[in-house]
Amino acid sequence: MKTIYLDYNATTPIDPEVADEMKPYLEQYFGNPSSIHSYGIKTKNALIKARKQVAELLNCNSDEIVFTSGGTESNNYAIKGFVFANKHKGNHIITSSIEHPAVIEVCKFLEENGFIITYLQVNEYGEIDLEELKNAITSHTILISIMHANNEVGTIQPITEILRIAKKNNITFHTDAAQSTGKIKIDVKELGVDLLSIAGHKLYAPKGVGVLYIKSGIKLQKLIHGADHEQNKRAGTENILEIVGLGKACEIAKRDIENNYLYTKNLRDRLFSGLKKIIPDLKLNGHTDNRLPNTLSISFPEIEANTLLSEIEEVAASAGAACHSEGVDVSNVLTAMNIPIEYAMGTIRFSTGKFNTTEEIDQAINFISKAVKKLKPEKSQAKISIKHEQKIKLTHYTKGMGCACKLRPQELEQVLKNLSLPDNPNILIGTNTADDAAIYKINDNTAIVQTVDFFTPIVDDPYCFGQIAATNALSDIYAMGGKPLFALNIVGFPSKRLPLSVLSSILKGAEDKAKEAGISILGGHSVEDTEPKYGMVVTGIIHPDKIISNANANPGDDIILTKPIGLGIISTAIKRGLTNKETEKYVIELMCELNNKAANIMANFPVNSCTDVTGFGLLGHLKEMSQASKTNAEIFYDKVLVIPDAYDFANANIVPGGSLNNLDFVSEIVEWNNNLSQTERILLCDAQTSGGLLISIPNNYSENFIKELKKNNVVNATIIGKFTNKGEGKISVYK
Repeated sequence: MKTIYLDYNATTPIDPEVADEMKPYLEQYFGNPSSIHSYGIKTKNALIKARKQVAELLNCNSDEIVFTSGGTESNNYAIKGFVFANKHKGNHIITSSIEHPAVIEVCKFLEENGFIITYLQVNEYGEIDLEELKNAITSHTILISIMHANNEVGTIQPITEILRIAKKNNITFHTDAAQSTGKIKIDVKELGVDLLSIAGHKLYAPKGVGVLYIKSGIKLQKLIHGADHEQNKRAGTENILEIVGLGKACEIAKRDIENNYLYTKNLRDRLFSGLKKIIPDLKLNGHTDNRLPNTLSISFPEIEANTLLSEIEEVAASAGAACHSEGVDVSNVLTAMNIPIEYAMGTIRFSTGKFNTTEEIDQAINFISKAVKKLKPEKSQAKISIKHEQKIKLTHYTKGMGCACKLRPQELEQVLKNLSLPDNPNILIGTNTADDAAIYKINDNTAIVQTVDFFTPIVDDPYCFGQIAATNALSDIYAMGGKPLFALNIVGFPSKRLPLSVLSSILKGAEDKAKEAGISILGGHSVEDTEPKYGMVVTGIIHPDKIISNANANPGDDIILTKPIGLGIISTAIKRGLTNKETEKYVIELMCELNNKAANIMANFPVNSCTDVTGFGLLGHLKEMSQASKTNAEIFYDKVLVIPDAYDFANANIVPGGSLNNLDFVSEIVEWNNNLSQTERILLCDAQTSGGLLISIPNNYSENFIKELKKNNVVNATIIGKFTNKGEGKISVYK
C-alpha cells in the first residue's frame, strides 16, 4: 500500500493549485523580469503579484518582502546581514539552544569572527525563560534571534513578550518562522518583529524558494552581490517559476488557515489519543497546548527510534535521535529540553498535513502499535503473527550499516590499551599487534589461527548477506597466510520482527560460502536481538614460520590492494534504494569473492606484511600496518581503484558514519596532498565489508606478484604506493 506521509514538518507536497499556477511559467512565460519587452513584462507582473500575495499573508507592505532561495538563506541574510551592517553598535547576539541549524551554524560562524553569542536554555516544554533573556542583555547586544515555533516539538515561543523586552532595550529582533508560516496566523504588525524568515517548501510551495521580511528602516548588508534585483537587496535573476508558486501558496494559506489549523490539529490529536490508548507509557514532548497544530513529538520508552521507523515502513516520519554502537546522537532540541536518554532515543516526530485523511491516521495507529508490540513483546499478551508477503529487504531491519555495530576505532584503541599483554610464549600473535586474528603455537610445525567477525546487514537479500558475512570472517585467516579448518556461527536475530525463514537463508548463504572455502560450519551461538546480526568464528592452521603479520613492512616495499574501495558508500546507497541493479550486482559479487586466491599466491612470494581492508577502511588499516611496522608510507589516490558510482554517491553525502569516523581516526598520521578533495579523502577511509587484501612486498617481486594475481583472476590487484623509510608510521597521500 501507499506509504502514509506524516512528515509535513520536513517538507510538504506542492499543492495542486500551486502547481497549476506555476505551469504556465514552466511552459510559456520564461522571460527575464528585468527585460523591458513583452516577455519580461509578463514575468515582472507575476513577480509583483507574488510579492503582494506574501505581503497579504504577513500583513506588511510589498516592499518589505525579499525573495530568497529558501529558509536557510533567509536566516543567513537576516543575521549576518544585520550584524555586519551594525557591528559598530555592538557584537553580542542572543539566540536559543533549540534553533534550527540554519540559525545555530550562522551563530557559530559569527563566534569565530569576533561576535559573542548567548544561547538561552529552555524548560521541559521547549520554552525560553524571559527572565534569562532579560539577564543576558548587555550594552553590546544588537540582535535577538528566536524561532517562532520549534520544528521538532512544535512549541511556540512567546514572541510578543520577547519583542517587548527587545524594544525596551532598543534591540532588533529576528524570528525564524519557517515552521509556523501557513499553520498559525502571523501578522508582523501585530507581532512587531523586525525580520522574519519563511521557507516555501514548508507551506505547500516548491523547494528552493523563500522569503525574508525586512521591516522598513532595518538596514542589512547584502550577502549576494551583483545587479540590483530585489530592490538592490539580493542580486540574481529572480526564480519566477518558484516565486509564483510561493505567492500562490501564501494566498491559499491565508484563505484556508483556520480550516487547516483545525483539520491538522484534529488529525494530530486523533493519532496521539489512538496510540496512547494502546501504548500508555508514551511520553509527549513539547507544550501540551501552546504548539503547532500539526506537530506530535512522542517518545517510545525502551525502543530505538530508527528501529521503530524501520519496522513501520508504511509510515513516513522522523527520528529525534540516531542510535549507534558508540552512543546515541540526540537532537539538540531534546538535549536542551533535558529529555531523559531512555525517552530521547525512542523519540519520533509525526507531523500531519492538509492532505492526510482520518483513514490514514487510523491505519498509522494500527501499524505503529503492532510494531511496538513486536519490539516490546514482554509487554504484550497477544501473540504476534509475522507475515511478509513481499520480498524481505534486510537492511530495513537495522539502524546501522555493516560495521556500525562495532566500536569506533578511537574508542577501541583506548580499550585495548588498558588490557595487559599476554606473556605466554606460545601466543605468537595477540593483542600486542593490530592484527585481526590471534595465533597460538601448538608445536614447531603447527599453530592455530583464530578470528571472529560479525555485523549488521549491508545488502537486502538474506542469502547474500550470509555469503558476505562468511567471506568477511574467512578473510582474516587468509590475510595471516593461514588455511581455514572450520567455523562457528554467531547470530543475533529479531525473531519477533522477521520470520525464521530469513535466518535460514542467512545461514544457507554462509554454509555455501564455507563449502567454497573447503570447510564446514560446526555450530555456534544465537541470541534474540532487535536487529539481525551475523558472523563467524573461524579456526585455521598455519606453520609458525610462515605467519604474515601486519607489523613487518619494510622500506622499499610496494603496497598492493586486491579489491576496489567504496563498498561502504555503495552499501549505504543500496539501503536507501539509490543504486541500479548493475552496480548492486557487481558490489555483491565483489564482497562475496573470497581472498583465498590471493592468499595462495602470497605463499609463493616473500610477502612481508598483510591485512585485509574492512571496517577501518583503506587508510585505517594502512595506519595499523605502518605504525606496527614503524615505517612511513605513501600512496597515490589515482592508483587506487574505486567502485563505479561510489564517488558520485560520496559527493552527494551518501556516506556511512563509520567512514567519517575513520577519517578522524587517521587524521593525526596522514598528510594529504592539497589537490585531494574531501570526497576523495572519504573514499580512502570508507568502511569496507569483505574488502581486499593490503599487501606489503619487496619492490623487486611486486611486478611478478601482480602478474600471478591477475593470471588467477584477482583482476583488480593494483600497486597503490610504497613504504618509504623507518619512522612513526606516517602516511602521505598524493594525487
